[in-house]
Amino acid sequence: MGLDEVHNIPRARAQTDHAMLHTLSAAAKSLGVMGTKVYATSRKAPAQFHVLLYDGKTGTLLAIMQADHLGQMRTGAASGVATKYMARTDATEVGLFGSGKQARTQILAVCKVRKIRRVMVFSPNEERRRQFAAEMTKQCEVEVIAVDRPELAAEDKDILITATTSREPVLKGNWIAEGTHINAVGSNFLGKAELDGVTVRRCQTIVVDDKEQAKLEAGDFQQALEDGSLHWHDIRELGQVIVGRHVPRKQAQDITLFKSLGIAIEDVAVAARVYARAAVEGVGQVLDW
Repeated sequence: MGLDEVHNIPRARAQTDHAMLHTLSAAAKSLGVMGTKVYATSRKAPAQFHVLLYDGKTGTLLAIMQADHLGQMRTGAASGVATKYMARTDATEVGLFGSGKQARTQILAVCKVRKIRRVMVFSPNEERRRQFAAEMTKQCEVEVIAVDRPELAAEDKDILITATTSREPVLKGNWIAEGTHINAVGSNFLGKAELDGVTVRRCQTIVVDDKEQAKLEAGDFQQALEDGSLHWHDIRELGQVIVGRHVPRKQAQDITLFKSLGIAIEDVAVAARVYARAAVEGVGQVLDW
């Protein structure tokens, strides 16, 4: 997106009285593909995610993929890229809010781009956070510790991650140390926020994956936008950071924020990689239409 070779369509939603359908689409010239991610949510059944991948020149349908794990990987990867460019190079301590599927790939990605020494995780369910800590200690080969108070996951950390389903803020600005980088990934509705207004106001740099989608979904920004302490022209896109159009960290003590919404081009890029690998290895089922 930083080189203007991507056409990204923000998430659209349609709903009945019982379920909601979500769609995201994107085309990538450099990758030679385009695609759509579709998923439905309801209170009665688990969400089902699918990506339809098309040839960018002929429009031919290349693949239909189940995309639950794909979505977890692309969200984690986006935070990994943001951390690479925005966190201090000497960052070693991580605080994590959430112990679900998205939290797992967040930690995996951050550990790929920084020499993480320790992670402290908080979530409301004690059993789940302890199990998460044990599993991720083995998987990441770093010390992951479950803590019983949210502030313990936040105080004196170099990197903070919020990956929850909470509708109300879980991270308070007065817990955050100078120099911290934050990846906020859980909320993609205007009526939900994982960060309080103090957190947003304390950030010297705020980056999103797509500004147009953020205007529709970034509930974390609403309080600061309404009180005038934040303006859209101050918010940058991750693509601008990657290609060097914007320097996200000017001083070591800056607090930086990456607000991830999860955008279509991330799904399409990962799907293109999976499709290419599957073609080489002969994996998948050919459908005769």
